[in-house]
Amino acid sequence: METIKCKYLFEKDYNPVYINGAHGGINPLGEIVIHFYLERNALPLSQTFEVENGRIKPEDIESEPEDLKNSFVRVIKNGIILNYQTAKEIHKWLGNHISKLEELQEE
Repeated sequence: METIKCKYLFEKDYNPVYINGAHGGINPLGEIVIHFYLERNALPLSQTFEVENGRIKPEDIESEPEDLKNSFVRVIKNGIILNYQTAKEIHKWLGNHISKLEELQEE
C-alpha cells in the first residue's frame, strides 16, 4: 500500500475562536460563503448611574447607545468560501463527528 504524509502549516499565533452562529449563502460563482460570528449582548460606550450614600445604584439611568438593553452584536472574525465538492466533503466529515457525539451522549 502506498502512503502519503500531509504536513499542516499554521502560524505560531494560530488560535481557534469560539463561534455560535453563521451567516452567508451562495455567491454568483456558485461557491458557498460562510461568515462565522459570535453573538453576544452589546456593550455600552458609556453608562450613567445614580450615587446614593456613596454607593452606585445597580441600574443605569442613561446609556450610550440609548437602545443598549434591546441590542446585541454579532462579531464576525472570520469566514470561509467553499466550492461544491469541498462543501460536500466537510458536510460528510461534520456529520460523522456529530454522529459520534450523539453515540457518546446515549451511553
